[in-house]
Amino acid sequence: MTGTQWLVDSEVYPQKLSAQGLEFVRPEKTQREEIGRIIMDELVYGDFKPDSVNYFREVIDGLKNSGCDAVVLGCTEIPLIINDTNSSLPTLDSTRLLAQAALEHAIQR
Repeated sequence: MTGTQWLVDSEVYPQKLSAQGLEFVRPEKTQREEIGRIIMDELVYGDFKPDSVNYFREVIDGLKNSGCDAVVLGCTEIPLIINDTNSSLPTLDSTRLLAQAALEHAIQR
């Protein structure tokens, strides 16, 4: 699970994932801090640095090596640099998934 440090440190996703019988893994604390820095200092300003893309890819590779089947892109800016074409794990884009769920809910009414 990737996102801002506040999100990844919280229980928002773990509670929802666990309720569905899904396990989760958080990146290491130093990785969460660096991911948060990249999001807040670079991505929100449209600054897409190759080194930062590579950092995300290394973190995702580590998650894959620890047994993860997919990675949550839990921040609206992360899909600007990471997607299924450059990630070693399938990506779950939280913004798209939430928008899709909202649309499906609206249509069912």
